[in-house]
Amino acid sequence: MIPLKRSKVKFYPDPKRVITLFFMINPQRSKKIIERILRLSEKEVKALLDHVLNDFAERHRKITSKFERHFEQIKNILKEELNYEIPEVSFERKLLIGSYFTKEYSIESAAFFNPSIVEDPNQEGLEEGQKRVIVTFRATGEGHISSLVFRSGILTKDNDFIFKPVHRLVEMPETVRRHVYNKKSFVERVKMFVRDRRLKNGKDSPVFERIRDELINEIIGELDENFIYGKLLAAIENYKKKKGEVKGLAKRVLEAMERAANSHYEFEFSMDTSLSERVIFPISYTESRGIEDMRFVRFVEEDGEVIYSSTYTAFSEVGIVPKFIITKHFRRFKVIPLNGEYAMGKGLALFPRRIKGRYAMLSRIDGENNYVMFSDEINVWIEPPKMIHSPEYPWEFVQVGNCGAPIETSEGWLVLTHGVGPMRRYCLGAILLDLEDPTRMIARLEEPLMVPNEEEREGYVPNVVYSCGAIINNGELVIPYSISDYASSFATVPLDLLFKKMKRL
Repeated sequence: MIPLKRSKVKFYPDPKRVITLFFMINPQRSKKIIERILRLSEKEVKALLDHVLNDFAERHRKITSKFERHFEQIKNILKEELNYEIPEVSFERKLLIGSYFTKEYSIESAAFFNPSIVEDPNQEGLEEGQKRVIVTFRATGEGHISSLVFRSGILTKDNDFIFKPVHRLVEMPETVRRHVYNKKSFVERVKMFVRDRRLKNGKDSPVFERIRDELINEIIGELDENFIYGKLLAAIENYKKKKGEVKGLAKRVLEAMERAANSHYEFEFSMDTSLSERVIFPISYTESRGIEDMRFVRFVEEDGEVIYSSTYTAFSEVGIVPKFIITKHFRRFKVIPLNGEYAMGKGLALFPRRIKGRYAMLSRIDGENNYVMFSDEINVWIEPPKMIHSPEYPWEFVQVGNCGAPIETSEGWLVLTHGVGPMRRYCLGAILLDLEDPTRMIARLEEPLMVPNEEEREGYVPNVVYSCGAIINNGELVIPYSISDYASSFATVPLDLLFKKMKRL
């Protein structure tokens, strides 16, 4: 085994970190609750509201605005579901009604795991050898709903961690803007992507145009003139269920729709929140059961622009949807859908720069092997991937996968991997890919880089060490890792020792 230095720093779930969510009870019961509140006198309303605020105002910022928003939500639901309208009431009574439809949710009460690490955009005021970093974690609470949280820290010259104190207050985004597509312009964009392959004189044939337009109308004909991405996704899924296997022109139309759907929603946090106070909780219906396994990477465009990007998996009742989240300073974020038949599944990790002018990404399309795929568009992946890495040694016989974005080194693209062996034990490994041709693996570890030790074997999922992204600092690979899907810690290994242990191919 390669000698690793395990950090004494550990992160455990903290049930004290709570957010407020809309608390929905079925419409009939909700109506009864509101009618009971309406029977209270104004004096009783003010006294009861004061009691609620005394209990909860210090646990949340601007809690009255949350009550007001939840009042409006229940008001709209009852009007739509029961044709019941809440009469005009005082501001205090609105807030009190809103409080009955508000609940606290402990975002990390069950688990705090699957970390990734990136260089902080701000590297000012550091001593030589230090690096400011942002560590992201998957936090899991009641109902096994996962969200994304952050910690800000400094790596010392010896790769020890100094983390900022974590405030108990937790904040969701202040502003959410859903991207709305106009049907007419969206259809024109789809047509632009679907051209007759027998094109003559730059024009599609009338027959091709008619069949193409009929297909487009069949898929999205029922959508409103303005629609959001979730409605488009539902229309596409309904068409696939109705038709079964989709081939030929219909497949090209669906691919064109996915290419045209290049945005989902944006959100931003208040400027007066610290990084550790921010939580990205599921927002859209495609994320209703959680967002999982962010693999953040510091992506540098060809013109030098730096963007922090991450793939993640959105879970809902209808299955999984892969997505990208993009930010520059970890306050404003944009979420875009990942489209194309080869973007499906979990375990996607973007390379930190273009390769020969194209985006490159790791995937595990079959759930067993590691692949590399390329695209000219960051959110559309329709070019078949190439398998680069398969299980070969006993500790990885069940499956292999990546543990975050590739890291560029003088020796090649360093990819931290995981392998699953006997008793479903997860170990960490590593491979090297050629810098110019990452579809060519040039070295791999024959034995695990990291195996769960006795202290790390117990947790929500026993016998697991796992990571969603590492970083290099002062000649060492710094690995944040989860402990049996429950807690998180860090380990380091000298790069030269790691490369020396790798088997050249």
